[in-house]
Amino acid sequence: MTQQLDPKTLAAEEAYKLVIGAVVPRPIAWVSTLNAKGRVNLAPFSAFTFVSPKPPMLAISVGRKGGAYKDTGRNILAREEFVIHIADQTLLAPLHQSSVEYPADVSEVDELGIETLPSAVIETPRLAAAPIAMECRLRQVIEFGETRSRLIVGEVVMFHFRDGLVENGKIDTKALNPICRLGGPRYATLGEIITMQPVAQTPKS
Repeated sequence: MTQQLDPKTLAAEEAYKLVIGAVVPRPIAWVSTLNAKGRVNLAPFSAFTFVSPKPPMLAISVGRKGGAYKDTGRNILAREEFVIHIADQTLLAPLHQSSVEYPADVSEVDELGIETLPSAVIETPRLAAAPIAMECRLRQVIEFGETRSRLIVGEVVMFHFRDGLVENGKIDTKALNPICRLGGPRYATLGEIITMQPVAQTPKS
């Protein structure tokens, strides 16, 4: 037996809960931006992926709260830059706390005591403790659905990696020890890493 649900009968919040419970695990973009007063805003986004390798481009989906777009989305559109961080397991607590809806003029990094460093190319600071930080410039915004969520695409203009993470051009995923998002206030770690043999390519006739 299977249960069927017609999405047309669901409210946006009901559909959201089902989608975030089904599309798991999800990587988390921990995004820093600057507001109009130059304060650092910080928030996690698990609707996150890469869209291009050359130039490298990343995308996050930013929704609305109470009819207004979240601070991160407004800041990116205003300044056209942001930093995406990948957090490891040691940063789970501050990452989770940064998901709280603080007032727009409150800096999450100040509230949570998170150290920042200057970025190399853009004005927005990066997080000192993050194993990976990617400075991004805004390239495209696409609006989707009845809730008008915005897919924000940024081009990576500088990578920052913790020493020892990159070897022979590849990231050591076990050393990175990233965290991922599940449904609700739940997270997961990598657990067992399974390495498969490369799939043999069938010669074209």
